[in-house]
Amino acid sequence: MQSCQTILVEKPRLPLEDIEKSISKTYKKDIFVPFVKAINEYELIAPGDKIAVAMSGGKDSLIMAKLFQELKKHNKIDFELVFLSMDPGFLPVNRELLESNADYLGIPLIIKESEIFDVIGKIAKENPCYMCARMRRGFLYKAALDLGCNKLALGHHFNDVIETTLMNMFYNGKFMTMVPKIEAENFENIELIRPMMFIKEHDIERWIKHSGIQAMNCGCTVVAEKTSSKRREIKALIETLKKDQPDVDQLIFNSATNVNLEAILGYHQNHQNKVHFNQIYLERRKQK
Repeated sequence: MQSCQTILVEKPRLPLEDIEKSISKTYKKDIFVPFVKAINEYELIAPGDKIAVAMSGGKDSLIMAKLFQELKKHNKIDFELVFLSMDPGFLPVNRELLESNADYLGIPLIIKESEIFDVIGKIAKENPCYMCARMRRGFLYKAALDLGCNKLALGHHFNDVIETTLMNMFYNGKFMTMVPKIEAENFENIELIRPMMFIKEHDIERWIKHSGIQAMNCGCTVVAEKTSSKRREIKALIETLKKDQPDVDQLIFNSATNVNLEAILGYHQNHQNKVHFNQIYLERRKQK
């Protein structure tokens, strides 16, 4: 879960027309092109799709919504969009911010009510973020299906991918990263997609400040001003490493696309069918 603070901006909001133009002009190379690249490379959209764009009210989901709208203008693929948000128990100020931003940006938002913050505050108050994320996702899957959608788009970006990769290595002892698409485990006929995984957080922040939009992150009432300390540590580590190796973030990302199966000690799929190095070695020898 991200920081619960809002991103405060010092300039007034740009007119909507200028905000939309900036996506296809000023930020085309850094934001729109990587968005389209991920969609094309990983085949995230197909003709006839109805996509629920998950809107948390944060900077990532705001830009994702505008990117989908911009893509829709080009109309190269026939697909439908639904902009879906869940109110897990926001404070009134955060609910108002979510609604006012959506209205200003021309995003026809559907908001579904839930009581996730209350539940999390009772069952997982000390470490709520993981449980909250799982409950939110399940709620969004069901809401998306109820709206006739076959895909749910989440706004995870490049930095989320590399931070998750390192967090899994350092804190869970496994190499696992975010993937561009995956079938829902407990829901049929719906797929999760991540079309922003080539977009860097720095460029999203540049866009939000340029636009003059005040964006909410999680709006959590359980942990208030706290954030995941582990994710903070990983962010700080990456910034430290970049001082000596400026492209270390890209190298971390690339590592998940460049796994050498002949130089690993084992692997598994969904914690089942674990394959030991000895088995890998024997299979290799049989192929010679």
